[in-house]
Amino acid sequence: MLKPCDTPPPCGSSTPGIDTSVIALWLGHEQIATTGIHLHADLVIKQQALDRTRPPDIPAGRHQPDDALLTWLTNL
Repeated sequence: MLKPCDTPPPCGSSTPGIDTSVIALWLGHEQIATTGIHLHADLVIKQQALDRTRPPDIPAGRHQPDDALLTWLTNL
């Protein structure tokens, strides 16, 4: 059963305002304790690691959806 974290905000995460239980759901974890393993790394370090795994023809950085996609998602 998911429950709010017991640690001070931001729940041990380096992302303020995102509860550990939400991150656990994003990652598909059954137990919140499993998620704690992922919360200790800085998000910049995580992004740098992901950038190193990308194919050479894909630019580094985060995907920025176009306005049409954002509008469609907003209207859902």
